[in-house]
Amino acid sequence: MSKKTVIDNKEDILQQVVAAMQEKKAKNIISLDLSGVPDAVTGYFLICHASSKMQVNAIYDYVVEMVTKHCGEHPYHREGYENSEWILIDYINVVVHIFLEETRSFYNLESLWADAEMKHYKSDE
Repeated sequence: MSKKTVIDNKEDILQQVVAAMQEKKAKNIISLDLSGVPDAVTGYFLICHASSKMQVNAIYDYVVEMVTKHCGEHPYHREGYENSEWILIDYINVVVHIFLEETRSFYNLESLWADAEMKHYKSDE
């Protein structure tokens, strides 16, 4: 059986990221489907926040572990691990944003991409 491409398994990546976020008690988990937004940089954003830098790091570590284990994908790019206020994990067609709560409120990505279809997931709130 051939390995799925990044495009083929974006739904699998979404599922694994959401499950990892839920397992690590992330708050206000949402996805933004950017596929219908002109000039969008990716297919999906997945966004959540945590109340401490330690929890932001734990969510990040578990997301990377679960996507690698279950989807065979490694991040194309990562940013923000050093300060743990906003960690970005780029899987090409799925970009994950893990925020510290105050940082998420400040940047408010949801309003910047208001044209995207938003889906809320069960989270620790």
